[in-house]
Amino acid sequence: MAMRSFEDMTEKTVYVKPVGLAELPEDVRAQAGDVDQLFAVHNSDGEQLALVADRKLAFVLARQNDMEPVTVH
Repeated sequence: MAMRSFEDMTEKTVYVKPVGLAELPEDVRAQAGDVDQLFAVHNSDGEQLALVADRKLAFVLARQNDMEPVTVH
């Protein structure tokens, strides 16, 4: 098993965090439907890469893009 550097891990790690609808712009809230929260996927620089309806989908999306998701509270 090859060891990866900390830098490689950081580049591949994405952070999944719940986002309350009240924190989002009105146009995004309008598209969210009847959910109470969405889940944002961010890279290590804090850039939002995706906003999805459920946590499981956020993890699947990250893994499909060769990223390693972790939860942020």
